[in-house]
Amino acid sequence: MKKARGAKSFGAVLREKRMAKKITLRKFAEMIGVSATYLSQVEQDHFAPPTADRVTKIAELLGEDSDEWIRLADRVPDDVDIMVRQHPKDMPELMRLATGLSPEQFEVIKEQIRKMKKRGK
Repeated sequence: MKKARGAKSFGAVLREKRMAKKITLRKFAEMIGVSATYLSQVEQDHFAPPTADRVTKIAELLGEDSDEWIRLADRVPDDVDIMVRQHPKDMPELMRLATGLSPEQFEVIKEQIRKMKKRGK
């Protein structure tokens, strides 16, 4: 799995968080519906991270933010993929326009969208 210099891989973070919760490899594999062998290979970065829906389940079981884990796994959330497919011109354009905005600017835009949605109800 590709990672930024100095950043921990998906597998390394998964192993660290799982162990911090004192969940065995076998038990956690059972909880997420995979084999212990597969999970071990993911934790050792021999296999790519699982699908977005399975990563979401992993995050939920560990009490973590699923969007952050999906990003760490280098996946796209299923609902975002669906939105892009439903609006193949508008969504990519919106994302390109938002490139380079500060976190504060993102908050302003999100608040405007919330207001627009509320008025539309």
